[in-house]
Amino acid sequence: MKTALTIAGSDCSGGAGIQADIKTMMANGVYAMSAVTALTAQNTTGVSAIMEVPPGFLEKQLEAVFSDIFPDAVKIGMLTSPEAVCRIAAVLKKYRAKKVVIDPVMVSTSGSKLLQEEALAVLGKELLPLATLITPNLPEAEVLSGMKVESEDEMEQAAEKIRQKFRCNVLIKGGHSRNDANDYLCGHEIQKWFLGKRIDNPNTHGTGCTLSSAIAANLAKGASLLDSVQQAKEYLTTILQDGLDLGRGNGPLNHSYSILASHGGNKVK
Repeated sequence: MKTALTIAGSDCSGGAGIQADIKTMMANGVYAMSAVTALTAQNTTGVSAIMEVPPGFLEKQLEAVFSDIFPDAVKIGMLTSPEAVCRIAAVLKKYRAKKVVIDPVMVSTSGSKLLQEEALAVLGKELLPLATLITPNLPEAEVLSGMKVESEDEMEQAAEKIRQKFRCNVLIKGGHSRNDANDYLCGHEIQKWFLGKRIDNPNTHGTGCTLSSAIAANLAKGASLLDSVQQAKEYLTTILQDGLDLGRGNGPLNHSYSILASHGGNKVK
């Protein structure tokens, strides 16, 4: 069985972070493992507290995984401090990790800041160049590219800037745009739009975690980058269309939709 590792923060409400990653990886047919970067107290209405896992202990988690069940792909989500970023980069280099997908989480869907300012520069220097793919949304793409990103032309320009700057493939997610959900993939020999319609569902908590984890799972199974992105986007679209409605705020997705459907059901009541 193929394996995937998520390096991310914990979401006690289960909609994002390692909880969403593990559900997604399982639904996409791989064995999921995790290394926790931070504990968060959060729900569908927002993040009320964050407690960083000591970088030394984070490194021990990573060593425990890589030295025993080597992951076929790695997904990296919420990071906090510069030291944590450096510890992760060091372990990835030590074990020559392949198929690394980084979702550069800077702000939660509810608007809470998750990444320390001083960690951003270290992220770009130490970790992003190790990525097979990074998956910024529009606001994150603006930070990484240093330009305003609103139109499709600007998405293409920003993606090329980010690709050249960090020497990795870039998927800019268009979900923050008003009219559509088109994503743009840019690589050394790849320029492709993945078209998608905007789904009338206000519950989008954890969509970024879900997409990046699904891409990592597909890469772990041996799919090409293009196929991995396409299949992940189709998976995300399906579970958005399911219309799960939990919580008082920006609710989570039904990651287990396909599993439930195979057992004669779909929606979680």
